[in-house]
Amino acid sequence: MPRKSAAKAKQASSKIFVLDTNVLMHDPTSLFRFEEHDVFIPIMTLEELDNHKKGMSEISRNVRQVSRTLDDLLAQGEEDMEEGISLLEPSNKLASGRLFLQTEAISSELPPALPTSKYDNQILAVVIHLQRKHPKRSVILVSKDINMRIKAHALGLPAEDYFNDKVLEDTDLLYTGTKPLPDDFWEKHGQGMQSGKKESKTFYRVTGPLCPDFLINEFVWLESENFSAIVRETTGKTAVLETLVDYTHPKNAVWGITARNREQNFALNLLMNPEVDFVTLLGQAGTGKTLLTLASGLTQVLENKLYTEIIMTRVTVPVGEDIGFLPGTEEEKMAPWMGALEDNLDVLNHSEEEGGPYGGEWGRAATRDLIRSRIKVKSLNFMRGRTFIKKFLIIDEAQNLTPKQMKTLITRAGPGTKVVCLGNIAQIDTPYLTEGSSGLTYVVDRFKGWPHSGHITLQRGERSRLADHAAEVL
Repeated sequence: MPRKSAAKAKQASSKIFVLDTNVLMHDPTSLFRFEEHDVFIPIMTLEELDNHKKGMSEISRNVRQVSRTLDDLLAQGEEDMEEGISLLEPSNKLASGRLFLQTEAISSELPPALPTSKYDNQILAVVIHLQRKHPKRSVILVSKDINMRIKAHALGLPAEDYFNDKVLEDTDLLYTGTKPLPDDFWEKHGQGMQSGKKESKTFYRVTGPLCPDFLINEFVWLESENFSAIVRETTGKTAVLETLVDYTHPKNAVWGITARNREQNFALNLLMNPEVDFVTLLGQAGTGKTLLTLASGLTQVLENKLYTEIIMTRVTVPVGEDIGFLPGTEEEKMAPWMGALEDNLDVLNHSEEEGGPYGGEWGRAATRDLIRSRIKVKSLNFMRGRTFIKKFLIIDEAQNLTPKQMKTLITRAGPGTKVVCLGNIAQIDTPYLTEGSSGLTYVVDRFKGWPHSGHITLQRGERSRLADHAAEVL
């Protein structure tokens, strides 16, 4: 008897989460993400899932995965449906709650003005019914749809966003890849410092209280001494700093491009380093993400011969939908999405204009053809199952990718391939994707500190005085 009452007390303390369809569409594993709490799926959620199961889009694939998961759960669960299906075993002990499916017809108890024909309103009716059926338990609607949550709050029903997919609650905490050093850095860290030279680089082995906070391939800089370096090793309170190549100087120009600010210099140090296989560049429009990446890609493909070609891809919003049956090759169909590529190639082609082997109109035309022959534009839709060997892969507008799509793309990299992700997490076009749950935020957070990856958040726009002023005042 005491055991039974303890189980009842535990059940009373756990919550019931009613899932809206978009939560399951967004994250097919969301059933297992509510720990000790119970999950309730209204019949209307299943009905809506059924409407989205056909097609090749990411949402359709997710819906089919949810259907398979539910089918497996129902096949395993020999319990009475009224008692719910235990999620403990199917979730590998991630969730200890139970899954309930709506087994009875629920009469609508909504205000008369709300049409009962709408799926959303019928799900709200289910929440009201469960509240009355379980007065001692917390019943919460979980939805990615802001309007659905507003409607629920207006009816006095608790509603929450689905937070489990968020990498970070606050994107202001996202790793920037750089760290300013205090003015007294050398006083506190210079005791017993060792230094050495390797080729043109200088190494400093420093010891002090800041060293445990450093991450490998993080850039550190000291404003007062015009000093900047990259962290190469960290062990306890000791770190090895390495000086950088100064890409702001014309003698180190990359395809005629020089860095215009500190962050661009850091970015070029990552892009031009063959030991760094994965680079992420974040920044507002006009900070030079695409230009720097293309310049370093062309230099390493055409001059250094490190890679065989540049492959550029970007999300064609709506994400993952078909790029159409219009006449033309894959490249021609992608052309409308690739305006940024053409604009930057014009800049890079003109950067070689003055003097040099590419001078004159004929030389420029020949260079343009040579460049275009080494840049392939690919659609995301045809990336599955491919392997890229010795390629310079650029993923533009990466903020519109989900973490799952991002994994699909990055795992295409074969030996000798470098992957560069570009994006601005303030400009997300994909439905239900937020700054905190974007695939770009996900990879920046997961890859930080890995010796073969690097990240920079570019701060300053470098387009023109007009663009800079517009960014400030508009």
